[in-house]
Amino acid sequence: MNVTLFSQIISKLNRVSFKRVVTKYDSDKHNKGINSWTHFVSMLFCQFAKANSLREISNGLRSTTGNLNHLGITLAPSKSSMSYINKHRDWHIFQEYYYELLDQFNKDDKFKRIKFKKIQKKIFMLDATVISLCLSLFDWAKYRQKKGAIKLHVLLDYDGCLPSFVHMTDGIDLTEWLSHPFEESSRAENPGQEVFAWGKSGD
Repeated sequence: MNVTLFSQIISKLNRVSFKRVVTKYDSDKHNKGINSWTHFVSMLFCQFAKANSLREISNGLRSTTGNLNHLGITLAPSKSSMSYINKHRDWHIFQEYYYELLDQFNKDDKFKRIKFKKIQKKIFMLDATVISLCLSLFDWAKYRQKKGAIKLHVLLDYDGCLPSFVHMTDGIDLTEWLSHPFEESSRAENPGQEVFAWGKSGD
């Protein structure tokens, strides 16, 4: 993984907002030496590095050596520490911080609409993707005779390409997104397929 690029992404995150959320939930109490920010960066690293285990997260961060300071952390968490804080730290801090970042980026001029300015309605992009799963481990995720899967339905706000609706269903579901209560005068597009426009009722 490109640690320099990762540190640039981390630098865009509002640390003041994060500290405010941490203080609200007092999430650094009994942190086993791994504070909330280190926990947050470690889980982001897991996603960007496509790590499949706690060992990969820990070893991956340790391999960055001197670059840890650029991530705002001083110590790569051990596998046992990651296991403990994943189990005991209040996940609401990450949920609340996500919505604070979402609000922050929505106000950024870089995320304003460039194309389709003549369309007064709100534009959403609608799509879904199938995620394969191992049936022997996830026997509830039946998709085909020898294959398991779930389907992730995502509604992206065109002004910034940030998700406004995400829902998981079984792999063969085709209509889950229809139940989403779209806003008045909203518009959604399924890339490569039809363009749909709904009123408040979703009709």
